[in-house]
Amino acid sequence: MAEEYKYKEMTHKIIGAAMQVHKTLGNGFQEVIYQRAMEIEMPLYGLNFNREFEMPIWYREQQIGTRRVDFLVEDVVSVELKALTKLEDVHLAQAINYLEAYNIEVGLLLNFGAKSLQFKRLINSKFNTV
Repeated sequence: MAEEYKYKEMTHKIIGAAMQVHKTLGNGFQEVIYQRAMEIEMPLYGLNFNREFEMPIWYREQQIGTRRVDFLVEDVVSVELKALTKLEDVHLAQAINYLEAYNIEVGLLLNFGAKSLQFKRLINSKFNTV
């Protein structure tokens, strides 16, 4: 199975929950409002998750710090939320860097700040199964 499709059903559910949140709230709120709404919506889609999940950041097999991922869904998909009028390349790079630092295979970048929900599915090309 191609890696892009490995978590397709799960990412589809997450995006569906995000679309419902955006449809209900619209744009213009702070990121934390969308986080709280997603925390209510995702269980309705049968998704288990941790919010503000603290994960270690490693460099050459040494832990050099921690960072909180907005949501870790089913212990395998990282979800980063933004509430910006426009996603920039730096936000995409940041989300990919988190996947690599956490060694998570798949992630989503969701932006609630635009008129329509923006989302990007991300694949960690450096994912290590060991």
